[in-house]
Amino acid sequence: METPTAPKSSFSIARLLPLLIFAGVLVAFFALGLNKYLTLDLLKENREVLKNWVHANKTEAVLLFITAYILVAAFSLPISSLVSITGGFLFGSVFGAAWGVIGATIGATILFLVAKTALGDPLRQRFGAQVKSLEDGFRANAVSYMLLLRLVPLFPFWLVNLAASFTGVSAVTFLVTTFIGIIPGAFVFASIGNGLNALFEAGEQPDLSLVSLLSRPDFYVPIVGLVVLSLIPIVYRAVFAKKQA
Repeated sequence: METPTAPKSSFSIARLLPLLIFAGVLVAFFALGLNKYLTLDLLKENREVLKNWVHANKTEAVLLFITAYILVAAFSLPISSLVSITGGFLFGSVFGAAWGVIGATIGATILFLVAKTALGDPLRQRFGAQVKSLEDGFRANAVSYMLLLRLVPLFPFWLVNLAASFTGVSAVTFLVTTFIGIIPGAFVFASIGNGLNALFEAGEQPDLSLVSLLSRPDFYVPIVGLVVLSLIPIVYRAVFAKKQA
C-alpha cells in the first residue's frame, strides 16, 4: 500500500513560499530600478509635498514610515541609510531615529524568525561560509556579541540577522540587543536628515556631496558620528589582531 504524498507536497510548498516571496521582492526591487530611483535627489525634489503631507497626517505618516522600514529591514533592501536620513528629514533627529529603530528592529526580527523556520535550510546553504566566522562569538556570549555587532558594523546588518538565527540566539535576546545596539547609528543618520531639512527650509539648494556637507556647521556632529562609527571596526580588528599575535 502506497503512502499518500499530498501532505509532503503541501509542506514543501509551504516552506518554499517565503523563499519565493523574499526572492521575488529583491528581483522586483532591482528590476524596477528602485535602487537608482530612490535617492536624496528624489527627497529634495519632493520635500514640500512630503512635509505638508506629514504635517497634515502625522499619525499616518509615522505608521507608514515604520512600515516602510520594516519592509526594508525584513527584505534586506539596500536603502536603509536613505530611509534613516528620510526619517530625520521628516520627523527630526530624535523622533526620526526612534521610528527608524522601531521599524528596523521589527523588520530584522521578522527576517530572524523566518530564517529559523522556512528559509533556514536554503539560507544556510547559501551563506553558511560567511556565518561560520560568527558562530564562536554567538555561542560564547550571545548578548554581548549581538550588542557588539549592532554597535560596531563589523558585518552587514542582514548577515548578522541570519547568523543569529542559525546559531541558536533566542528571539528575546535578538530583539532586545538589536533595539539597543542600533540606536547610535540611527541617531547619526537621522541627524543628517534633520540637517538637510534645515538647509531646504532656508531655501538653499545644497550639493549633497560629502565636501559640501562638511562645509556646514549643522552637519559636523552627525558627520563626525559617521566617521567614528566607520573607524570602530578598523580599531577593533587592529586590537583583536594585536591580542592574537
